[in-house]
Amino acid sequence: MKTRDDIRNIAIIAHVDHGKTTLVNELLKQSDTLDEHVQIDDRAMDTNDIEKERGITILSKNTAVRYQDKQINILDTPGHADFGGEVERIMRMVDGVLLVVDAFEGTMPQTRFVLKKALDQHLTPVVVINKVDRPGSRPSEVVDEVLDLFIELGADDEQLDFPVIYTSAMNGTSSYDEDLSTQEHTMKPVFDTIIKAIPAPIDNSDEPLQFQVAMLDYDDFVGRIGIGRVFRGTIKVGDSVTVMKLDGSTQNFRVTKLMGFFGLKKLDINEAKAGDLIAVSGMEEINVGESVVDPSNQEALPILRIDEPTLQMTFGTNTSPFAGKEGKFVTARQLQDRLERELHTDVSLRVEETDQPGSWTVSGRGELHLSILIENLRREGYELQVSRPQVIIREVDGEQCEPFESVQIDTPDEYSGTIIQTLSERKGNMQNMESVGNGQTRLTFLAPSRGLIGYSTEFLSITRGYGIMNHTFDSYQPVIKNWNPGRRNGALVSINEGKTTTYATMGIEDRGTIFVDPGTEVYEGMIVGKNSRDNDISVNITKGKQMTNVRASAKDETAKIKEPQHLTLEESLEFLNEDELCEVTPENVRLRKEILNTNEREKQAKRKRHNS
Repeated sequence: MKTRDDIRNIAIIAHVDHGKTTLVNELLKQSDTLDEHVQIDDRAMDTNDIEKERGITILSKNTAVRYQDKQINILDTPGHADFGGEVERIMRMVDGVLLVVDAFEGTMPQTRFVLKKALDQHLTPVVVINKVDRPGSRPSEVVDEVLDLFIELGADDEQLDFPVIYTSAMNGTSSYDEDLSTQEHTMKPVFDTIIKAIPAPIDNSDEPLQFQVAMLDYDDFVGRIGIGRVFRGTIKVGDSVTVMKLDGSTQNFRVTKLMGFFGLKKLDINEAKAGDLIAVSGMEEINVGESVVDPSNQEALPILRIDEPTLQMTFGTNTSPFAGKEGKFVTARQLQDRLERELHTDVSLRVEETDQPGSWTVSGRGELHLSILIENLRREGYELQVSRPQVIIREVDGEQCEPFESVQIDTPDEYSGTIIQTLSERKGNMQNMESVGNGQTRLTFLAPSRGLIGYSTEFLSITRGYGIMNHTFDSYQPVIKNWNPGRRNGALVSINEGKTTTYATMGIEDRGTIFVDPGTEVYEGMIVGKNSRDNDISVNITKGKQMTNVRASAKDETAKIKEPQHLTLEESLEFLNEDELCEVTPENVRLRKEILNTNEREKQAKRKRHNS
């Protein structure tokens, strides 16, 4: 069978922070791709600000490097399970995977999640043990761990015979040997192994066209752009082609623009053939999984599966007394347009109207997926309010089921007892516990997603920030009845509008943890802290000190209060109870009660107690 020896298509997969993006940067630098004068940022593949700040990859990216006379197309995949929909589709576009594993941490849950998808597609793996220069690195043990993981995930004999390269991507060095002294300042072993081990694509470019869209991009000038692989045949600018839609219908269109990937850029090309990864525009409503084919030979490729959402929140226009003061986009129409625009590129997202005007149910793959969308909206100048995240219940074989997740925790030994207790209270079922040396314990649980909402803040405080927790969607299981894992503490709620004072804060800080600094503008119904008990307390946090001719106001300056706890967006979302909302603006993230009026809220609470 004829192959195209001039290209290789690989996906690069790794757990968050194992050095995947740094490795891609180094491959770009040391290849024959970039001009001498081009400088690359440290995380060139992560183009989104949030990706750079958090050190995670959210959306898969394409890049292509030239090595000798060959082009290596590299797809950088998200390591986080919330973006699993992306991963599965990428695996269909490539012939092999580069698995990057930290020489100290070894295999982690999300390595496992992405690798399983790759092995299921019978892709050829190449293993890169990275950070070999890290103190405490244990490359040979990690290779054994990788082998055990391959066996556990059902790899075939050929996949088990994987080549291994040892690297320090940060230093730009690599070697075929685990011995640190053999590291040389070159990525040649990585390039050579890719060329040798990863199969070249089949060259059937003389057959009728088959191209499949695996990802979407959007451009204000050309509209929707379908990114995918040419599986068969040739496609040229100006060609008349047929799109085979997911609903079984077909649509004809003319190819107006083709783009290939080179380095970090998309470049216009005139034609592409079997094996090429390209972007195509000209189709208004193209969707992920649809096939573009020769009109005289309409044969669709198998449909790509898209992971269903497991979590949902209500997004609405901001209705707080401070609405419209800080944002650029504040109307329902503007928010709706922006959410619909997000659907152009994020296929794991769902947006549905609710019976409340200016309010939508937004469903996604997890807390991280939705919080990143909210953070993007905030940075773009939008004001909105969102509800507590809720899991999506599904019917499986006539029974109501909820999502469960596999949780892996690495913690110093002394905290393991508290973690087991707190996760058991959240209905987590411990499946394994093992000592991994250096005073560390690894715990594995199966826990309902409901129980994990809000757990990461508690987990960080239990382990004093030394614990690492990773969780991945596992399966849908019967709903746990008569259990509500909501927040245990009540809230401190402001009874009036105004500026907070040091004097008032001193009077109420013994009751719990304060969230706001003195001088902060607050309104009635805004949450200003967490009660140390389980009930809500209405507080006057704007009260000023009465001035008399006996007491000088200068005395107030010597008053000392505890440092308030400033919640991040994620912590705010985790804090929410069902009767609360999170107000998000470009300048502030505020927590508030759904019913702002104190009397109204208390009447409602009485009615609830009476009915129950």
